Amino acid sequence: MQSIWRETSDFRERPALSGDITAPVAIIGGGLAGILTACLLRQKGIESVVLEANRIGSGQTQNTTAKITSQHNLIYTKLFQNFSEEEAKQYASANQQAIGRYRQMITQEQIDCQFEERPAYLYSVDREDIPALEMEVEYACRAGIHAELTKKTTLPFEIAAAIQFGGQAQFHPLKFLQAISEPLTVYEKTKVLSVEGKSVVTDRGTVTAEHIVFASHFPFVNAPGYYFMRMYQERSYALALQNAVKLDGMYLGIGEKGLSMRNYGDTLLLGGGDHRTGENKAGGKYDMLREVAALFYPQSKELAHWSAQDCMTLDSVPYIGQFSSSTPNWYVATGFGKWGMTSSMVSAILLSDQIAGDENPFAPVFSPSRFTPGASAKNFLSGMGQAVKGLAKQTFSLPDADAAEPQTLPDGHGGMVIADGKKAGAYKEEQGDVTAVSIKCPHLGCQLEWNPDEKSWDCPCHGSRFDAKGGLLEGPAQTDLEEIPT
Repeated sequence: MQSIWRETSDFRERPALSGDITAPVAIIGGGLAGILTACLLRQKGIESVVLEANRIGSGQTQNTTAKITSQHNLIYTKLFQNFSEEEAKQYASANQQAIGRYRQMITQEQIDCQFEERPAYLYSVDREDIPALEMEVEYACRAGIHAELTKKTTLPFEIAAAIQFGGQAQFHPLKFLQAISEPLTVYEKTKVLSVEGKSVVTDRGTVTAEHIVFASHFPFVNAPGYYFMRMYQERSYALALQNAVKLDGMYLGIGEKGLSMRNYGDTLLLGGGDHRTGENKAGGKYDMLREVAALFYPQSKELAHWSAQDCMTLDSVPYIGQFSSSTPNWYVATGFGKWGMTSSMVSAILLSDQIAGDENPFAPVFSPSRFTPGASAKNFLSGMGQAVKGLAKQTFSLPDADAAEPQTLPDGHGGMVIADGKKAGAYKEEQGDVTAVSIKCPHLGCQLEWNPDEKSWDCPCHGSRFDAKGGLLEGPAQTDLEEIPT
């Protein structure tokens, strides 16, 4: 199902690229980060072309909860533990500046996108979390942000404590994107196949550019940069509820069972159910949210449901800057975690400055070439273990015994089977037709897992996703799955 943002917006279609062209800057990805970067470059007098494989805003931008905030879970505690105090202040200042830049653009351009200033709350229902919240308040204040502990919220349940950040905001991301993209040169339905030096090769022609920006969520180029070794992906789920409650701000609960809540007009957005991509074999994430809605908002009505995917870095800070030391004219914006709105603006500010040759004081903390062993080592080993497990399952494991033949699958379900003598993934439609595909991810070969909530094949190693019939949904993989005869 489409998100509430896609349901309530309408973009005009843009043409596909039709042959070879040259441009000062080529931006890969027509989501918020890519379009904002093009917009800020234009303000500096630098023209660019944006290459989008599908439609503007059709990736993660349309699936966000659209909170514009510098409160990013317990981030300031992590920053002071793993970065210098100066770098922690850079992170805080960059995100606060991003909120201000949104406010300025929306006010000056009179963009109708339901921009509202709201406090952001980070809460817990567990008293054992109070020391962690107190520590986060201390570090946020040291980083230059006004934060305070409170027990007063408009949540429908009792909490142990919450942190309040003032001066934060929320908006309609696609209405904002629609407005700022109007004067820009964007080519839709133009898939980038490869990048070499100053050449961006697409299925519609080649763009030659002095500067190339990778703003495509997860970089599809494995080397240089090796971002697939430095990130993993997570999924989360959301409901749009009518006849719920009007909250005084934006909320996020810490811990595995924490919920995300914010209003869009009279609609409540309820989110949660986070998990590493490829690790949702049991499903039930939407059902869990529906149970929460029935408990706290029994009169509510579900208007829409959808899910999102986020790139998570090893040290919880995005990679924004030069793609690698060997590619000085390439730039990247990725690893936004759950905070794509603020991070997209931070990316646009930083990258437009770097391309224009302007120094930016916040660049060091986001540098893709940074080295933070204290924060990264554990997550790196965990990620490598996940990749090894995914590869080993593909090579050595057998399918579940109860799904050995495709026709044994229940109607409307997917799972591992034996098809044409091979281990495969199969989906049986409601009317009984079966489609079998290879469950070897075309990115780096990990075994895909079935996600019953989304009816998709998901990669637990790097987060590539495919629909029930093997069509590519999101990268870093670039091709569909091979179909296998049944």
